[in-house]
Amino acid sequence: MMGSFLSRALLMVFGYAYPAYECFKSVERKTPEINQLLFWCQYWILVAMFTVGERVGDAFISWLPMYNEAKLAFFIYLRYPKTKGTSYVYNILLRPYVSKHETEIDRNLLEVNVKAKEIGLLLWQEAASYGHTKFCDILLYFSTHSASLARKAL
Repeated sequence: MMGSFLSRALLMVFGYAYPAYECFKSVERKTPEINQLLFWCQYWILVAMFTVGERVGDAFISWLPMYNEAKLAFFIYLRYPKTKGTSYVYNILLRPYVSKHETEIDRNLLEVNVKAKEIGLLLWQEAASYGHTKFCDILLYFSTHSASLARKAL
């Protein structure tokens, strides 16, 4: 076991920083290769899905021995060209599942988006009403105190 700090540092380098730099280089080429861009899109989709799944199930799996080392090995497997891990995991596991449930996912995302807008609008209205009330209170405070100060000055 290499230790939590070391395995996390290696994961940051080999799972995120190095792939991000390689992806940057692919995007910034004068004539980007479509296969490289496809690879990086698939890689980052898998990393994002893994990260979301990990956050949901973190309490159940993070305590396992050598969890961070296994995660590092998985990220290296995805990235390493000889294993073609990204293509395999994306095309065999993720793609069929998402394709099968795509309309349901789109519908749920649309519903969440609509509800988020409704909640945002409600919060905005509440904040505007509160702000309006406090502004009127401040104006009333100053108007009553300025009138009393004016009377005292006379």
